[in-house]
Amino acid sequence: MVLNNKAGTPEQLAIKKKPSWLKAKVPGGPGYQRLRQIMDENRLHTVCEEAGCPNMGECWSRGVATIMILGDTCTRACGFCNVKTGRPNTLDKDEPRRVADSLALMGLKHVVITSVNRDELADGGAGIWAETIIRTRESCPEMSIEVLIPDFEGNWPALQMVIDAKPHIINHNLETIRRMYPAVRPSAKFDRSLELLRRVKEQGAVAKTGIMVGIGERDDEVLALIDDVLAKTRVTRADGSSDACDILTIGQYLQPTRNHLPIDRWVTPDQFAMFKAEGLRRGLKVVESGPLVRSSYHADHQADVLSDIQSMRG
Repeated sequence: MVLNNKAGTPEQLAIKKKPSWLKAKVPGGPGYQRLRQIMDENRLHTVCEEAGCPNMGECWSRGVATIMILGDTCTRACGFCNVKTGRPNTLDKDEPRRVADSLALMGLKHVVITSVNRDELADGGAGIWAETIIRTRESCPEMSIEVLIPDFEGNWPALQMVIDAKPHIINHNLETIRRMYPAVRPSAKFDRSLELLRRVKEQGAVAKTGIMVGIGERDDEVLALIDDVLAKTRVTRADGSSDACDILTIGQYLQPTRNHLPIDRWVTPDQFAMFKAEGLRRGLKVVESGPLVRSSYHADHQADVLSDIQSMRG
């Protein structure tokens, strides 16, 4: 296998147009308008809008969106993220009810709920997280719930509150390789995020993570990350069987503004296909890898694929 790591300098890449494979659908249509109205009426935030996701048009037209709880202001300032940072407003304790009521109106099969980091709170917002999950399960018993959670600064009792609320999938994104953490995630720790995923697997839950590429990593480092994820999240059951992180997403980094980290390279569709093939070969159950992939992109399909795999394994 040959790894293609030729990138060019950021200065050279900055003047190039986006490749043709990065074109996304413009938001619009009845499905989009329906979700837009529900969001506005219930004062809900979505990471689709806050982070400028390129797939918002496609996903919303399919009736799929990612709800963002705990406000729209993050206490961290990651080098890649377009969600605004600063001092958050006071905690909205009515938010879990509004989210659950809104999701009941949407009638979705699968939902992704995420949040900003709220490091100023003693529990990192875990109490709101747990109540939101529980209320949503009660309001939408037929809908599967995926959560994309922060690291809670390694507060494992806070994480336990989320696990105990029993979402169907628990996602926590690594975002990038270990070497890039000081630039990409200065307030996070690579090993702490791996430990979070390991604890999720330890209790028998479905674990998911995701990364961006084109932000300064090499192809061989992406493959090394896959090995790390599988090795350091693996747990052994009492019956001798073992299991590790279930789902990985890989997508192209897109620079939100000039104040964010520059794009280092455009990763080609062939390279994304290689990442997927290698991830599956090395032991991941589901890999969603492509230029426009984000952690919530086709999340409903990933859940279906994983369910089919689990059914076949008995």
